[in-house]
Amino acid sequence: MFQDMNKKITDSMGPFKNLVNIQTKMLEELTRQQMECTKSCIQATIQQTKELQKCETPSDLIELQRSYAKELEDTLKNASDQNMQALQDAREEIEDVARSAFDAFNK
Repeated sequence: MFQDMNKKITDSMGPFKNLVNIQTKMLEELTRQQMECTKSCIQATIQQTKELQKCETPSDLIELQRSYAKELEDTLKNASDQNMQALQDAREEIEDVARSAFDAFNK
């Protein structure tokens, strides 16, 4: 009897374990993406600093700043898109787990 009860408890914890795994995977992906984004921003800043020394006119400086701002904008937009995709994927997986858990109650 104790073994049956233990099995039922273990089985009932399955969806929670799945949720934890989904959240862990999502957070790992978001962390990886944020590290890549930060690295790209730092590299863009370093490159902009190097190019700054080559500016000879105010228009050179303005053009450099425009390209720097555009690069940062593209990097941040890409990071945002990737983050939203990771969140969407996790949401879909969580919905599947919840649906499966509720389907088990209907049987």
